[in-house]
Amino acid sequence: MGSYLFPLTAVLIWSINTVVSKLAAGSIGAAEIGFFRWLVAALLFTPFLLPSIWRQRARIRPLLPRLLVLGLLGMVIYQSLAYYAAHMTSATHMGIIGSLTPMMVLALSTALLGQRLSWGAVLGSLLAIAGVALVVSSGDPASLLTQGLNGGDALMFVAMLAYAVYNILLKRWAMPQLATVQLLYLQILVAVAAQLPLYLLSPKTGLNAANLPLVGFAGIMASIAAPLLWMTAVARIGPSRASMFFNLTPIFTALIAVAALGEPLAPYHAVGGALTIAGLLLAELWKQPLRASRPAPAAC
Repeated sequence: MGSYLFPLTAVLIWSINTVVSKLAAGSIGAAEIGFFRWLVAALLFTPFLLPSIWRQRARIRPLLPRLLVLGLLGMVIYQSLAYYAAHMTSATHMGIIGSLTPMMVLALSTALLGQRLSWGAVLGSLLAIAGVALVVSSGDPASLLTQGLNGGDALMFVAMLAYAVYNILLKRWAMPQLATVQLLYLQILVAVAAQLPLYLLSPKTGLNAANLPLVGFAGIMASIAAPLLWMTAVARIGPSRASMFFNLTPIFTALIAVAALGEPLAPYHAVGGALTIAGLLLAELWKQPLRASRPAPAAC
């Protein structure tokens, strides 16, 4: 039971950070906070971890391509797109779209890892997609056919897809020679290096009294505490079971957004969120295979 506290706490921190991202949209540029959060994490980690990383450099060198891919997917693409999305959509929308991660992980596990489809996965996916469509269309799914997604919602879809791929690769590319904290630190270094050019080329707001607490939360809680908790969860219970905790994202995010931002909740938010969560639970609980296994041929 204790293993489930890891993904639960990580999802709660990220839900808070979704609201922090929305608050940051009015006080600091997306490229700035994207760079500063990982710089803060790197500076805090470096005195404790760099010496051990340096001693293991010969063992780490062959892992660099995988570390680069993981860092770009999980730290740069996923996190950066969420900051840009916050400029164009609400925290509530971001939270509900974020809850699609388990479905994306399930689809990728089926395609890449050969995991068998179940009735719950198929029907649950349809329910979850219907729920998200209701939310992102503001209660009028038919409008998606004519108007499409708004830019922020589309960016969140891409961000969550990147994170779903990250979760699959994190489990598939297990690196037992590295402690979890070392694996996270190396990915953070990738994020700092990758974000630096974008930061240098972007307009600057600068750090100030208004945005410094937001950068601090993103750099410590969302960039160190939550990823450590999440990576531990994936290692202990696997990506599919861990990602089911994203079911709680729309609930956590909506409640925090109402309290902190005063975002209004419309009936379609409740209906869409309920459909999404119901679909995700259906996928987790109804494990009957879509196709029954064929009996082995009788021996002659």
